[in-house]
Amino acid sequence: MDARALLSFIDASPSPFHACATVAARLEAEGYREVSDHSAFPTDPGRYVLRRGGSLVAWAVAPQHQAADGFRIIGAHTDSPNLRLRPHPDTGGYGYRQLAVEVYGGALLNSWLDRDLGLSGRIVVRGPHGPVTQLILIDRPIARVPQLAIHLDREVSTTGLLLNPQEHLRPIWGLGDHHQGEVADVVAAEAGLSVDSILGMDLMLHDLTPSTFIGEHQDLISAPRLDNLCSSWAGMEALVAATDPAAPTTAQIPILALFDHEEVGSSSDRGAASPLLEAVTERIGLALGGGRDEHRRALAASWCCSADMAHATHPNYPERHEPGHIIDLDGGPVLKINSNQRYATDALSGAVFVVACEQANVPLQRYAHRGDLPCGSTIGPITATRMGIATFDVGAPQLAMHSARELCAADEPIRYARAMTAFLAPA
Repeated sequence: MDARALLSFIDASPSPFHACATVAARLEAEGYREVSDHSAFPTDPGRYVLRRGGSLVAWAVAPQHQAADGFRIIGAHTDSPNLRLRPHPDTGGYGYRQLAVEVYGGALLNSWLDRDLGLSGRIVVRGPHGPVTQLILIDRPIARVPQLAIHLDREVSTTGLLLNPQEHLRPIWGLGDHHQGEVADVVAAEAGLSVDSILGMDLMLHDLTPSTFIGEHQDLISAPRLDNLCSSWAGMEALVAATDPAAPTTAQIPILALFDHEEVGSSSDRGAASPLLEAVTERIGLALGGGRDEHRRALAASWCCSADMAHATHPNYPERHEPGHIIDLDGGPVLKINSNQRYATDALSGAVFVVACEQANVPLQRYAHRGDLPCGSTIGPITATRMGIATFDVGAPQLAMHSARELCAADEPIRYARAMTAFLAPA
């Protein structure tokens, strides 16, 4: 494993749809076969991947696996906070052509100012047998949100920058009067289609600055979407390593589940709160000849590693962190614990990851949130509630979470992936 591969993965995955395509392509190169939601699951042992929009589930069944053996699941998410185009995206005024956008998730709004932005996502087009989807990637500077000059906002350095998401975040993408249909024209031309063939668009803006190593010793990674493509990449690498044909067969069936829509609550047909993972695990058991009892026994025997990024202690804001739980940016994966169940970790489930880190020979840190600040959450508690599976929440430490540009230590993604590999295939 090489952290440079993470940078390439992030740059190839500006939207959840692209992230799933990137993972699927990697897994197919490793011998995984894509299956459809609408088709019967294969009954033969093998390695399989299923996609639903911006979500993906992959698994590997060996000849020795039985329906009641249970699963070792790595769960992560493919979406990140950003600016997404509205259904009628053409707007403007005062001689500017602008884009109508909606803030997706808990974005640090100021981080989207004064950046060259590209456009990505998917379109739905007319097909011979009904609507079909097609990826769109305009990976060149097409828009920018300019900040108001300090001469027109003299108090910004003393009272802070306040941005109204409705009024202040409309990107400029040209000069002149705007006309309805201009965005659709550009997208259709990019896709080589007629405008009339486009039935719908799920499009979003992304930062165009390539992911890179920074620092005097190149010991830091500066990249967009580390939350949570770093976890998605680490989970993918762990699955590939654990299911390598030369590796010993895992005792339980390994699964990688990458969900869309975590940043907005996971409530969708493909989010962690959907029946997607439960349906896949049940259908795996049925394909192995099991029934409902075997499925329930399998879930009771299973473990889930909910992988989402973690807050490193910020050197400029140490007072914002729990003083007894300092997290080093280069200190190893983080086990996240919250008594109010914002994280799903308890002593028993957490012990599974402690052992995995020991076997992988990587250091482990433990995170707790300040008691006087509201604690965020992730897919761990949702998965535990939905599936009834013992779950623990982990992450790689980072700074600037939810910024258009985030920061982590260069060695952490590899440690993260090694710990996940040990979880999927314990010694």
